[in-house]
Amino acid sequence: MMNTLAKKSGLFLAMAMGLFLTSYGQKALFNGEDLTGWTIYGTEKWYVEDGILVSESGPDAEYGYLGTKENYDDFELTAQFKQDQDGNSGIFFRSTFEGTKVSGWQVEVAPPGNDTGGIYESYGRGWLVKPDPELDKHLKFGEWNDIKIRVKGDRVRTWLNGKKMVDYTDEKIGQGEGQIALQIHSGGGLKISWKDIEVKEL
Repeated sequence: MMNTLAKKSGLFLAMAMGLFLTSYGQKALFNGEDLTGWTIYGTEKWYVEDGILVSESGPDAEYGYLGTKENYDDFELTAQFKQDQDGNSGIFFRSTFEGTKVSGWQVEVAPPGNDTGGIYESYGRGWLVKPDPELDKHLKFGEWNDIKIRVKGDRVRTWLNGKKMVDYTDEKIGQGEGQIALQIHSGGGLKISWKDIEVKEL
């Protein structure tokens, strides 16, 4: 009798947790083991080490990207990043690829003083909005940082370590569609680590 009750209780708890997770809608983009669900663009290095996703300059020292196989329209993305060396990187959204040429928008992830959290249009208008320089103090170079990006319609908002960096509305962004992607910049000598990459579709 007790075993039956325990099994039923366990089943109910599992179902309740499943309903909670489904309603919450959060999905891991990185499984902590391999690059399942992602596509590499370019010759730069992307690998998993001790549950961490690492991007590192390769011998060609060119631009490199790791893009989701799925497209995401309206979403909220959260992740943690650490700039192990020169940390010039970024998170692209509603983007498409032709080799290593990317069309879309990037939320900047860069060393101190280089506008982390700002929005840049690749192969287009360039910088659309930069954070107030005073906000750069919230970037912790060489440590883990939390970043959040919320894209809904033509509005994009970004946060770094809980501090809002930009809130930008743009008609062209509203018309865009495509992948989420991580970038490693050209030039060589770069290494950026990522973990806890999750997305919630809106």
